[in-house]
Amino acid sequence: MKALTAFIALLILAGTFSVQAKDKHKHKTKRVLVFSKTMGFRHDCIPAAKLAIMQLGKENGFDVDTTEDASAFTADNLKKYAAVIFSCTTGDVLDDAQQVAFQNYIHKGGAWMGIHAATDTEYDWPWYNKLAGAWFLSHPHQQQATLKVVDHNHPATKDLPDEWIRKDEWYNFKDLNPDVHVLIKIDESSYTGGKNGDNHPMCWYHSFEGGRAFYTEMGHVKEAYQDPVYLKHLLGGIQYAIGNWSPKK
Repeated sequence: MKALTAFIALLILAGTFSVQAKDKHKHKTKRVLVFSKTMGFRHDCIPAAKLAIMQLGKENGFDVDTTEDASAFTADNLKKYAAVIFSCTTGDVLDDAQQVAFQNYIHKGGAWMGIHAATDTEYDWPWYNKLAGAWFLSHPHQQQATLKVVDHNHPATKDLPDEWIRKDEWYNFKDLNPDVHVLIKIDESSYTGGKNGDNHPMCWYHSFEGGRAFYTEMGHVKEAYQDPVYLKHLLGGIQYAIGNWSPKK
């Protein structure tokens, strides 16, 4: 009888452990990789961006790794991350094998998020252009401009005013992907040097080949990473990228 009782207790304990293990796996903390390798112009905001995203992670329940080493782009390593954030990357930052690993990561449901110069990256890789949504063309001097939020139904824009006035470095784009969902445009009449006309997107997102992509043009100036409005915008992009929000169908 004692042996039977002990056996039943063992089964109950095993069942409890199994439930706890499943529950722990279910609530595993999501992790993002902030990638800031530069092969062209290097933005002085990169350290501030890293620190800001790490702080957002601490405050909002996701883990953050940072690197400028492209050897992190392997299948085994990338599968640890809910999203990879290209933070002011420039130039040709991935070799052929790393590009393949990243494409496969996206195809398996991974996510890319780009900040500012992420569109000034990988000009010889057409797939990246479609993922990112555009390539950088040029920019005028830094100045104040008016951004128009065209869709508030996204965590990156839900708390922004209809017109968001701020100072930054405003990109003109080429090879814009028409399939992205635009969240913010810039009013070219509010500053000098715009070259995309009335349809000049500054922030967008889209589903892409099994994964997700989000881009915000803002973030050149170091001061942005101490601005609570911008940080909330950035956090909203991360929330979409890691799968904590999806558009209603």
